[in-house]
Amino acid sequence: MVQKVTEVVGTSTEGFAKAADNAIRTAAKTVRNLRWFRVTELEGKIQDQHVSEYHATVKIYFDLDP
Repeated sequence: MVQKVTEVVGTSTEGFAKAADNAIRTAAKTVRNLRWFRVTELEGKIQDQHVSEYHATVKIYFDLDP
C-alpha cells in the first residue's frame, strides 16, 4: 500500500473542530480512500475584538489506487 498526503485549510465560524471537519468533508468530495488526518496549524480571524472565524490546516493521508 502507498499513501499520499495533501494539505488543506478548513474554515468555520463554530470552532476549530468544525473547521477541521469542513476540510475533510470538502476533500472527500474529490479524493478517494481517505484514511488519517493531522491538524498542523490553528488560526483565527479577529473582528470587532472577537473571534469571528476559525481556520484549521489539516494534512490528510489517503491510499493510492494500485
